[in-house]
Amino acid sequence: MAEQTQEFKFPTEMIDLPSGGKLYPKDSSLSSGKVEIKYMTAKEEDILTSQNLIKKGVVVDRLLSSLLVDKQINVDDLLIGDKNAIMVACRILAYGPEYKTRVVHPETGEEFEYQFDLSECPFRELSGDYDYSKNSIELTLPVSKINVSIRPITGHDEKIINKTIKSANKLGSTSPEITTRLRQCIVSVNGEEKRSVVNSFVENCLSKDSLHIRNELKKITPDIELTQEIEWEGEVVDIDIPMTVDFLWPQSE
Repeated sequence: MAEQTQEFKFPTEMIDLPSGGKLYPKDSSLSSGKVEIKYMTAKEEDILTSQNLIKKGVVVDRLLSSLLVDKQINVDDLLIGDKNAIMVACRILAYGPEYKTRVVHPETGEEFEYQFDLSECPFRELSGDYDYSKNSIELTLPVSKINVSIRPITGHDEKIINKTIKSANKLGSTSPEITTRLRQCIVSVNGEEKRSVVNSFVENCLSKDSLHIRNELKKITPDIELTQEIEWEGEVVDIDIPMTVDFLWPQSE
């Protein structure tokens, strides 16, 4: 008898993106505001425990690439907030919404164990004050009156930012985080998209204009809220949900 191979069909789920797909090109499946992901298997757990991928800092990207059903989606093209939402959804589908981990009190520094409910993490959606039809928004800066077009940071942008900052730190230079982030989020200056024009503008951007850009950027940066109120010894404190290795791969008890 000819050897037969069995094809396994894994269950999948459609999940919503905080951006609603409004900041992606119309020809991208991401513009639908939803992505289909499959449930995690032992294969993905192998990815999470790969020391090689962990050392390279690409373990999360490899995991998400494996779980996204549409293989035409490049993880680097995802907005950071959408990427965070997918990661939370993957965790819930794999192990449930309960996430037990150790946290630190923001005032006392005391460490204690707490169980978060990941299903209680709401989306921070896009502001309705802007026209997103061009996948970016246009601003007139308050001091210089220059017109700039900006967009939220993607995974690709974040890699460039981290690499630039890391290189500067190695040279002992001042961390260029603000200017590097501005370069990545600014699409055009007075309608000009040449990177040389954008870079020159950023280097000479007035502080008040820079602050305005960063404040407006927050309004158009979708995300999932990863801070929850918890009660500790009679008081309520805001705690950031720690994204440790246990988040995506909880240890067996």
